[in-house]
Amino acid sequence: MRTFTNPVIPGFHPDPSVCRVGDDYYLVTSSFEWYPGVPVFHSRDLVNWRRLGHVLDRPSQLPLDGIRPSGGIYAPTIRHRDGVFYVITTLVDGLENLVVTATDPAGPWSEPYLLDLPGAFDPSLFFDDDGSAWVTANRPVGDDGRGEVFLRGLDPATMSLTGPEHVLWTGALRDAVWPEASHLYKVDGRYYLMIAEGGTDLDHAVTVARSDRVTGPYRGNPRNPILTHRDLGRDHPITGTGHADLVRTPDGDWWMVLLAMRPYGGYHYNLGRETFLTPVRWEDGWPLVSRVEPYGPAPALPEHRWPAEPACDHFDAPRLAPCWNHLRTPREPYWSLTERPGHLRLRVRPQTLCERGNPSLVARRQQHRDFAVHAALDFTPGAGECAGLVLVQNDDFHIRYVRTERGLEVVRREGGKEEVTARAAVPGGRILLGIEARGQEYRMRCATAPGEWLPVGDAVDGRLLSSTVAGGFTGAYVGMYAAGGDAGNRNTADFDWFEYVGLAP
Repeated sequence: MRTFTNPVIPGFHPDPSVCRVGDDYYLVTSSFEWYPGVPVFHSRDLVNWRRLGHVLDRPSQLPLDGIRPSGGIYAPTIRHRDGVFYVITTLVDGLENLVVTATDPAGPWSEPYLLDLPGAFDPSLFFDDDGSAWVTANRPVGDDGRGEVFLRGLDPATMSLTGPEHVLWTGALRDAVWPEASHLYKVDGRYYLMIAEGGTDLDHAVTVARSDRVTGPYRGNPRNPILTHRDLGRDHPITGTGHADLVRTPDGDWWMVLLAMRPYGGYHYNLGRETFLTPVRWEDGWPLVSRVEPYGPAPALPEHRWPAEPACDHFDAPRLAPCWNHLRTPREPYWSLTERPGHLRLRVRPQTLCERGNPSLVARRQQHRDFAVHAALDFTPGAGECAGLVLVQNDDFHIRYVRTERGLEVVRREGGKEEVTARAAVPGGRILLGIEARGQEYRMRCATAPGEWLPVGDAVDGRLLSSTVAGGFTGAYVGMYAAGGDAGNRNTADFDWFEYVGLAP
């Protein structure tokens, strides 16, 4: 029997939503303050996923200027009808709910259509058999976490809401708080409403209700929640299961994608909320799910592996690879792949990681507990300038491993307070930088020639890269960074290559 390993998309990929078109499956996740927004993936077996790109990849689609950490894009839903893909989501700061469309999920996607859903978030789309279209969304009804799920009609031709509003459900659990992540399905003539409850930490849960009419009334499953790990505690290898979406295979099997976390080094999850897969069975007209396991029998679909993404980026492509992100919307081209061919050039700018701006940062997700990063840097720092590698949770919680006038420095920033934990003298010219993580120990090293690595300081405690310490909903990023000087600064930092490798435990 063929098996698969969870998570199916490791690293910071929360709030997954999935749809099937023929034999193909497409999945999107939240991206919060990172740009481009809403990564989109493609699979043919629900286990092996390739990254197609991003849904929101133009500044006109995604204004993240000044967005707070863990603000920005929440909980997208992807659906398909009549040759058109739809993604609906919320730009939380300002609570703008928007829809974009495309005929190819790899893009280009349309400019956003804004929906009039005051105070709502986590919108979802449902296309009924009779051709009607509907939007569900969630909103608070008090200051204590209570909320409700409601429904409005949608005219896809004008992307405008129609008809009256219908309140569908307030949740199932006795301590029902934060009902969110609503999705509607139609199965054997009945309508099923699936939501998340309890918040996105230990108490996260999936509950479901059903009705004979799309507008309700909805009755909860007496066996709710249909999925939760809340009773397993912090020591379980998978916690916080929830925020799920369902998909049916051509043979009639049902599967669920969902978010969960993998704590390590105590109750810390630097990898953020990741995308998991688990089978769904139906009993007495209700969907049910067992525990989400690290391993399990794979879906009964032909295995379809994709070529592996290269571990090392030599920056010889005309555009940045889809794995690379920027912090908030870039309004100026601070990076170049052409000014020095075969290199990523970062312009040294006054914007820094310590503020809610758009620094000269090109970063990718940490996707393994144990990993190693190496890069080649050519940089001559001026007064107050730096360039090198960074590990980022947010503006006030990150680690900078950078070259300055004083040499190589390791700077640990926690809660907005900084400490230089190590400093090493290095000769001028090209230098090799490395970071190796073993659990929560992040060790820095450097070399002036391949294979001649030397340690720089002691291991840095990486727990500050977990949202359990830093707050928020995102996972850790690692990447290349340059900062310092004033607006007229012309200095640049050149990275010849960047390598990310997951390590065996």
